[in-house]
Amino acid sequence: MSQNSRQFHLNAFLMGVGHHEAAWRHPRTEAHRVLDVAHFQELGRIAERGKLDSVFFADGLAVGPRIKHNALAVFEPVTLLSAIAVATERIGLIATASTSYSDPYNLARKFTSLDHISRGRAGWNIVTSAGADEAANFGVDGIPAHRGRYERAEEFVDVTLALWDSWEDGAVVLDEESGIFADPDRVHTVDHAGERFRVKGPLNSPRSAQGRPLLVQAGSSESGKEFAARYAEAVFTAQRTLAEGQQFYRDLKARVVAHGRSADQLKVLPGIVPFIADTQEEAEELERSFTDLISPEYALRQLSTMLGVDLTEHALDAPLPPLPPLDEIEGNKSRYQLVKDLAANGDLTVRELIGLLGGGRGHRTFAGTPEQIADELQTWFEKGAADGFNIMPPYLPGGLDDFVDRVVPILQERGLFRTEYTTDTLRGHYGLGDPGNRFTEELAHDVSA
Repeated sequence: MSQNSRQFHLNAFLMGVGHHEAAWRHPRTEAHRVLDVAHFQELGRIAERGKLDSVFFADGLAVGPRIKHNALAVFEPVTLLSAIAVATERIGLIATASTSYSDPYNLARKFTSLDHISRGRAGWNIVTSAGADEAANFGVDGIPAHRGRYERAEEFVDVTLALWDSWEDGAVVLDEESGIFADPDRVHTVDHAGERFRVKGPLNSPRSAQGRPLLVQAGSSESGKEFAARYAEAVFTAQRTLAEGQQFYRDLKARVVAHGRSADQLKVLPGIVPFIADTQEEAEELERSFTDLISPEYALRQLSTMLGVDLTEHALDAPLPPLPPLDEIEGNKSRYQLVKDLAANGDLTVRELIGLLGGGRGHRTFAGTPEQIADELQTWFEKGAADGFNIMPPYLPGGLDDFVDRVVPILQERGLFRTEYTTDTLRGHYGLGDPGNRFTEELAHDVSA
């Protein structure tokens, strides 16, 4: 195939011993490794061997329905990524953190620390936390209203960005002879007094090698897309068909431009769960071997959480019951709509639906040969549905090994993906320049005026 000037961005979304909800029970995994930091350091090195842009960890703030039938994600992700940082050199490190149950100052400091530890490889996946179990752990009765969560998130991010800007580049002087550690004229208070937060600043951690962490977002509701268009530099999303991917891509890029940004300033990365084998038949059999291990009790609880409807006593071989309209859902609206659309025609039984969702909770699964996986990714990339992909291995480490060693080389041969890193920072991997600094820009404006 001809060489391409535009290239993929590839992120490895890592979860325990695999994304499939039954991965911990499968003979290809070792369940005890969910508690082993060396397992995750190994995954970081595998992703780095493949020259991937980044690794990513989701996070939740409650046990939820998993405790009986699923291996938990037991590590707080910024802490875990700090351990991965010292075991790797170039791979980006993206952690999820909630704006609903965090404080801007502490979060800004935590991510800046990760950015310094990794020498400029940190990213923040911004979530608003839609679970009732999460709310209960922070003394909140019920799920906070969807719109209110995003209004809080907007102010939260504004404050965090101001704190990250509070140290200009070059503020740390380290002049041993004169005894000057930092130039106070380059360190600024932010003096934020808003509806939800009052923060003086400055942050007690200097600016990092990449300026500030990369901003990532994963919501696909109307509020989520507007939020992404304003702030995000990468979006992790779930579309199951090419047409859906194209529509989402066009919509989000148009919103980015409407917010006065270049469309290239945001990378759209749909999730995909690849089952890889020498033949399509073997890949499909591999997928079935995982599906056969799904616990219906666990899957029904997961589905109940996604839909906001108690299905724990619902017949597995019946279709879904009538579902509430979208405007009555205060939880994850985009995932609710995805599952509702998947079962819309009533042809799927609940058993079939939980089988489809078992691999990636609504993300697209694909079983095939390395060439078929590469073809599928290339089609989405070239037909305007993606800037790259959020790879979600169904089992770990083997699923990531197979993708890195068998699919990535095909993409490299086609000129679709880098063969070597050309930068040292996460922002550099995503083709993004210096994010600028509001205080430096204000000073330049005052001087020019």
